[in-house]
Amino acid sequence: MGDATESEVRRLRVEEGLSVAQIRARTGLGRNRVYELLRGVPPPEWTRRPRAKDEVRAAAVALRGEGLSVGAIADRLGVAKSTAYLWVRHLPLDATGEAERERRRAHSKRMTDARWAAHREARDAARAAAHVEAAASVGSLTERDLLLLGAAIYWCEGTKAKPWRRDYRVTFVNSDPGLLGLFLRFLEACGFGRDTLTYRVAIHESADVEGAVRWWAEELDLPVGRFLRTNVKRHNPTTLRRNTGEGYHGCLVIDVPRSRELYWRIEGMISELFRFAAGAEAQIDGR
Repeated sequence: MGDATESEVRRLRVEEGLSVAQIRARTGLGRNRVYELLRGVPPPEWTRRPRAKDEVRAAAVALRGEGLSVGAIADRLGVAKSTAYLWVRHLPLDATGEAERERRRAHSKRMTDARWAAHREARDAARAAAHVEAAASVGSLTERDLLLLGAAIYWCEGTKAKPWRRDYRVTFVNSDPGLLGLFLRFLEACGFGRDTLTYRVAIHESADVEGAVRWWAEELDLPVGRFLRTNVKRHNPTTLRRNTGEGYHGCLVIDVPRSRELYWRIEGMISELFRFAAGAEAQIDGR
C-alpha cells in the first residue's frame, strides 16, 4: 500500500501537475506526508510564486561577482542587509574582493586623516612652540654646566667600576649622535681632544659595516685613523629587529686612554650631585 501511495502521489505531481494542496485533496494524506513522498520531485512551473525582485536579485549576484561585500550590495540596491545576504550567501568573495576591501580601507584612512588633521596641526604647533621656549631657556653653557652635564651623561650610559671589578677606565657607548657629541664636548673640557681618543663601531653583520664607520667619522668629525676594529654582532634571523635600514649605523664606543683620574673626577661630581639630591629631598620632607 505504501509503494502504491508513493507512486500515485508522484504521478499526480509529474503527470497531472497538481499542487500539494490538490494532491492532499485527492489522496487524503497530510501535508508533511505529501512533502515526504515528493522529496526530489520539482514542483510544476505554474505553482512557482512569481518574484517581483528577480531582477534585483540578479543584480546582487552580479555585484557579488565584482567583489562587493554584503553591506555594499545592500546599500547599492536599497535592500536590507539580511536580504542581500540571502541572495549571495552561496557566492564567496573571489580575488577581486581584495581590491574592494583595499578601496574601503583607503577610504577609511582618508576619512580618519581628515578628522584628525586639525588636531595634529594643533599638536605639532604646540610641540614646536614648546621646543622654542625650552631651547631659549638653555642659553649658553658654562664650563661648569658642561662638566656636570657630561658627568651625568656618563653615569647613565658609560661603563662603571664594580666592587668585584675595579676597572677605572672611561668608556662610553651609545647610538645617539647628539648624546655622543655632548660627551665629546665634555671630554674636550676635561683636556681630552678627539684625536687622543679611540673609537669602535658595534653593529650587526647584516648592516653596512664599513659604511657605518665612515658615517660616524663624518657625523662627529672624528679621525678615521683612531677607529679600532669593528665589533660585528652575528645576525639571528629569529630575532625581530627594528634597528635596520639606511638610518641604522650601530653604536659608537668611545674609549678614553689613561682615564683613571678622569673616572675619579666623574665619581666625585656624581657623588656631590647625589648628596645635593638627598639634601633637597630632606628639605622638602621637613616642610
